[in-house]
Amino acid sequence: MAAALDTAAAAIESSRDALIALSEAIHGFAELGFEEVASAAAAADLLEGAGFSVTRGVCDLPTAFDARFGSGDLVVALMAEYDALPEVGHACGHNLIATSSIGAGLGLAAVADELGLEVRVLGTPSEESGGGKALMLERGGFDGVAAAMMVHPWSLERLHSSCLAVSQLDVAFAGRTAHASAAPWEGVNAGDAMVVSQVAIGLLRQQLPPGCQVHGIVTEGGQAANIIPGSTAGKFMARARSIEDLEALVPRVVACFEAGALATGAVLTVSQTAPAYTHLVQDPDLLAAYRRHAEARGRTFDDDDAGLPAPTYSTDMANISLAIPSIHPLIKIETAGAVNHQPEFAAACLGPSAETALFDGAICLAGVAIDAATTESIRSRLIASRLH
Repeated sequence: MAAALDTAAAAIESSRDALIALSEAIHGFAELGFEEVASAAAAADLLEGAGFSVTRGVCDLPTAFDARFGSGDLVVALMAEYDALPEVGHACGHNLIATSSIGAGLGLAAVADELGLEVRVLGTPSEESGGGKALMLERGGFDGVAAAMMVHPWSLERLHSSCLAVSQLDVAFAGRTAHASAAPWEGVNAGDAMVVSQVAIGLLRQQLPPGCQVHGIVTEGGQAANIIPGSTAGKFMARARSIEDLEALVPRVVACFEAGALATGAVLTVSQTAPAYTHLVQDPDLLAAYRRHAEARGRTFDDDDAGLPAPTYSTDMANISLAIPSIHPLIKIETAGAVNHQPEFAAACLGPSAETALFDGAICLAGVAIDAATTESIRSRLIASRLH
């Protein structure tokens, strides 16, 4: 096992310049979900050049890909995310997620035949809002996979997190415009419908169970101050600790929008813009292996050991974790106090600390796969539970 890890780490290190260049390129592209044309192409090109068999546009998603190396019976998948956020770019470090997974794939390719592995690097678009992984799961993109892994940049080093299930809602009200001074009674105020809805949600929050959240933005609020708004629109998220709690929460949130429509006479349209993201369940054996390898590289998990509150977020990797043994630990980069989804965090996803996280993450993920392949009890369990 030690020799295999040394071989994998050497292969990763030999690709240092290419991986850093790819990380910087993806960071610069800063493409939004399902629009990651340049990012997906650059990632797939690197893997293809390293001998992977790459299929592009898998699962009817033009910016998804499936890169494979080896033919063993233990199939390990590494997630490459590369979508950015509007306005703030790669403020969640997806450039590092993609390249750490690709780096791990390159390392494992060097030992795949020796360890009976099939290594798959999956390009998974639109994590931030579109649920690319959930769509790929539904469409067979994870069939045959026995374990799925990734690391996520954060301002803290954490093994565990409070990953909330989430539904993403597009909301629109259709009313009727009118002159706001001369004949306001002729209008149906879609703006008021949105206001009533937001007030109702604000009041609902005090009755929500712990862990439930509702938040959103108004994307269309009217055209001019002297026109009764004939249409309004917004994007909202409802989150809960589990998929079961989410299923109970969403109808209560939708009822708030229905109240706005009822109060004003506007017509309501609500649609879910992506598959619901579930809660996350990490595989304890794989997570324990990740901790060992991370500690060997000088990383510590004092906050986990002290039982401090876990970071809260949502991810479509959670959907994978309910179907396949998975891990999604958080790897620290130096951010000078910035947190995810801030412009300063995006800036921190380039430079020495980010590069250290890239290579630590790649080597740790490779180490987890090597441990799984060489520990018979884990290997046999994973193979028996692989997705068919």
